[in-house]
Amino acid sequence: MIIFDNHLHLRRDGQYLEAVKDFIRAGGTHFVLCQYPMVHQVIKDKTYKNVFQQTVDMAEEIQQQLDITVYTTVGPYPVDYLRLKEKLGGEKAIELMKKGMEIAAQFCLDGKSIGIGEIGRPHFPVDQEIMEESNKILSYGMKQAKQVDVPVILHTESTTPTQCKELVEMGKKVGLSADKIVKHFSPPFILPEENSGLMPSVLANKKNIRKAIKKGTRFMMETDYIDDPKRPGAVLGPKTVPRRTFELLEKELASKEDLIKIHKENPEKTYGIQLVE
Repeated sequence: MIIFDNHLHLRRDGQYLEAVKDFIRAGGTHFVLCQYPMVHQVIKDKTYKNVFQQTVDMAEEIQQQLDITVYTTVGPYPVDYLRLKEKLGGEKAIELMKKGMEIAAQFCLDGKSIGIGEIGRPHFPVDQEIMEESNKILSYGMKQAKQVDVPVILHTESTTPTQCKELVEMGKKVGLSADKIVKHFSPPFILPEENSGLMPSVLANKKNIRKAIKKGTRFMMETDYIDDPKRPGAVLGPKTVPRRTFELLEKELASKEDLIKIHKENPEKTYGIQLVE
């Protein structure tokens, strides 16, 4: 049975391969390795290309050493903008991040990555100017995703139905369909009236997943594991998605068919990939 974690990060100075081994031992089979924020290197290199390539190289290394399928998503982390603006000024920061979106799109076109993300806007309060500039960068990223026919994976402030509608409308303006907008760190907004048609990637704590499965199966699961030595197990540990999945089966809260939809069919449709057991 395929068990797919839609969003986690890894660091070479973290648990790295040991975290992946934990995921495999718990029953995990596939995961998306999402670009880790590395703004210091971006400032040093004046480009996102090198940090994106590091993520792709890491995925290849993991697959060489372990029996696991790893996909990557790459993109300029939205909070980078604050540091880049401070160091380079607003105009150059926007230019650098837009170029990062173009590079991410090229990685997808070259088959190195399956989506542009996580992109979006800061998850904490910022002034109106920062929000407007972040939205411009996000919109540009959505346009790049549309051009290469991949989804965007969004990092934003706390999710609400109103915000989902706003993000879907933003995508529509550049031709990106709602089902190509993945809301990372989503609450259990599974119904169309809650998510406006975007794809929720639900944080896989017990409360969220039980609420989600009561509403339907149009969602993916994620841990947002950050592999930070200073915060072990944050946000959720790598064993969480497999454990939560088997719990649903054991407690008869979901059927195997339901879980095939969540772990195989939804990722395949969203990313345009084929998952093999």
